[in-house]
Amino acid sequence: MDQQFLIVLTTAGSEPQGREIARALVERGLAACVSVLGPACSVYRWQGRVVEEEERLLVIKTSAGRFEAVRAAIRELHSYEVPEVLALPIERGDPAYLEWLARSVE
Repeated sequence: MDQQFLIVLTTAGSEPQGREIARALVERGLAACVSVLGPACSVYRWQGRVVEEEERLLVIKTSAGRFEAVRAAIRELHSYEVPEVLALPIERGDPAYLEWLARSVE
């Protein structure tokens, strides 16, 4: 299979927001699956101060060709001014799973 796949990571400030983003990505055909994990404690620097907040981690399975659309949808749906959007390449995977992933993203 020549198609490249990605794991895209983002965080959400609440479980409802995480589920909303996850559902929208799958319904729009931008992701085959989104796992909403957490709660997680995130510690980060924002506007000159260190912040500690509870967040949900979204693990988004998609194709490399859909990354820009996934990024744009996250920006559209997210409440954060600067949402995390990081893409990690999937180097290998079970062939049957990768075939399903390919069929699931439009």
